[in-house]
Amino acid sequence: MSTRTARYDVSSQRVIVVMGVAGTGKTTVGRLLAEALGLPYAEGDAFHPAANVAKMSAGVPLDDADRRPWLDAIGEWIRHRSGQGGGVVAASCLKRAYRDRLRATAPDAVFVHLSGDRPLIERRMADRKGHFMPPSLLDSQFAALEPLQADETGTAVDVTGTPEEITERALAALRDLNVAR
Repeated sequence: MSTRTARYDVSSQRVIVVMGVAGTGKTTVGRLLAEALGLPYAEGDAFHPAANVAKMSAGVPLDDADRRPWLDAIGEWIRHRSGQGGGVVAASCLKRAYRDRLRATAPDAVFVHLSGDRPLIERRMADRKGHFMPPSLLDSQFAALEPLQADETGTAVDVTGTPEEITERALAALRDLNVAR
């Protein structure tokens, strides 16, 4: 299932933010989308200051103040990529205010919200190895999540199935938005 929001003008540079709670497959789908579209990929987690990673590793959710420098760094990457042919970045962007902060720097950003039910995502988080985000923070992720609004450029894509199936649904939704060819 995909839901679409505001239309996206294909004449703009393509900058796609793959968003959603932890465990939805942002990194995997983001990389596959970037590959399919021939765009560079950036991992949103790489933009976190060390203090944020330490906090999350300890099982403590980030607050809005913690997220500001992270969002600003991602926004700068998006702004730069907007003038260089676009890109794909994976970043949770759970709240509307976070997405608005990115759009303030990079108004042409389009969002792909990877969404799914909690039991599926919890199973995926439990199965992944070597990630600093513990499954214990999933409740805080769902509590903070504000889905895309009708005036936000983007689409919601269900995360059931394989990464390739999810990516195909995302590509189809982006084509509907005139973002992908």
